Amino acid sequence: MGSSFSSVQRYQRLEEMSRERYDILIIGGGITGCGIALDAVTRGMNTALVEMQDFAAGTSSRSTKLVHGGLRYLKQLEVKMVAEVGKERAIVYENGPHVTTPEWMLLPIHKGGTFGKWSTSIGLWVYDYLAGVKKSERRTMLSAEETLKKEPLIKKEGLLGGGYYVEYRTDDARLTIEVIKKAVEQGAHAVNYAKVEELLYENGNIIGVRCRDQIIGRSYEIYAKKIVNAAGPWVDILREKDRSKNGKMLRLTKGVHIVIDQKRFPLKQAIYFDTPDGRMVFAIPRDGKTYVGTTDTFYNDDIAHPKMTSDDRDYLINAINYMFPSVHIAEKDIESSWAGVRPLIYEEGKSPSEISRKDEIWQSPSGLITIAGGKLTGYRKMAETVVDLVAKQLEKEEGKTFRPCQTKHLPISGGDVGGSHNLPAFTAKKAEEAVQYGFTKEEGERLAKQYGANVDRLFALSKQYDANSGLSREEFVRLVYSIEDEMVVKPVDYFIRRTGALFFDIASVRRWKERVIAFMADYLQWSAEQTTVYTKELEQALHDAVVPCDQNGV
Repeated sequence: MGSSFSSVQRYQRLEEMSRERYDILIIGGGITGCGIALDAVTRGMNTALVEMQDFAAGTSSRSTKLVHGGLRYLKQLEVKMVAEVGKERAIVYENGPHVTTPEWMLLPIHKGGTFGKWSTSIGLWVYDYLAGVKKSERRTMLSAEETLKKEPLIKKEGLLGGGYYVEYRTDDARLTIEVIKKAVEQGAHAVNYAKVEELLYENGNIIGVRCRDQIIGRSYEIYAKKIVNAAGPWVDILREKDRSKNGKMLRLTKGVHIVIDQKRFPLKQAIYFDTPDGRMVFAIPRDGKTYVGTTDTFYNDDIAHPKMTSDDRDYLINAINYMFPSVHIAEKDIESSWAGVRPLIYEEGKSPSEISRKDEIWQSPSGLITIAGGKLTGYRKMAETVVDLVAKQLEKEEGKTFRPCQTKHLPISGGDVGGSHNLPAFTAKKAEEAVQYGFTKEEGERLAKQYGANVDRLFALSKQYDANSGLSREEFVRLVYSIEDEMVVKPVDYFIRRTGALFFDIASVRRWKERVIAFMADYLQWSAEQTTVYTKELEQALHDAVVPCDQNGV
């Protein structure tokens, strides 16, 4: 049984979309585009979205995986941004507590570092105040001893103390998937691997797109009254097609993260720390691993496949060994990595770290609406602003009226667990229930944490479990669910964006890849050629996660 978001129904959905005329068509299936789709459909707009790769395949699966309050923007005196982003992250958390978790962050203060004791204390206080941080999560200042107690690995020399404050950790790709699933549940039509090749016009006004299904090569025309360009790093490419790439432009910067096993880097506590060159980097423990990032360098290469270079890797290794001198991390310790591209709005003469993360909306003479810049944390608010604009125009032009924004208290898919305060009880209950479906309690807890309120659907799928597939029961239900309910088309979609395994458990990808590919090939009736192509693609992704791109002739 497939849902309306099954990859088995993908072709049918594209056929349907080509017969419909939508109120709004969104180009881009990252967090911004998916957020716009959810906002638009819940206001009563007939909504469609196309994504040329997989959902979240661009920037939205390659971030630091934090729903920041934006402390670093205080340094740049972007007070309004801190206030907005800080308030917004609490909303993002409440609406999807299974994909976002509060995480205490330690900011060590060293003599001569970026942050002094006094400025950190004031900065964090202002941050709490602006962001409306709840009492239990307000910052505290720690002495040098207290700082080392929280994290003994920190460099002791010159340590003055630390600031202790709350950030929110998220699974960026899963957050994006849960948002688009909710939009589809509400009636939006969304398809991945559908690349916009041409914009369609009538009397100089944009009225639709011609897109090509990247899997079977067929082209479709999709028409809508309003077209939104939310293509992230690709927005300027679409503006070129629209002949409206003038004025402000994007400047892409690359950020790289590396993953190390906790046995080698036993970090107890998330840290936001100074690097020798005065930038700030995160080191975050997650699921038995520690990941560290990010770099920030201008980027002009292949937007779809940014990769770690040996310079990126060395920069992060040096940063780790500078702040955590006892761990002696070397390149052999790196298990995995990811690189992402930030689409920032170009500002003359500014270094990558100084360019603002603000979002802006432009409308071209043809009517194409472009949203650029912005941050993961602000996705819901950005969507609200875009859809406000679309609603106003449609009301004026078509005489239609729409509901006001509905997303402030709307749980995303899987988020309906009775509020964040009830999540631990929900998870414990599901861990117990899992046993009657043939799972261990640990597996049940893992599934409940990852899928939230959708876990019952995964439990139900265990009835179809076929031991002959060679997959474990847990892997089987995840895979079937991702195909039937999360539009997984290729093995890389599953291993990178639906489970995060390629980053945080690369050994499990090596363990299951042949069986997953065999299962998908059978289920989705791939040709021998497709199977070969998708297998190669996964092998390439495994290779790129470990080997810097300048060491393999690439």
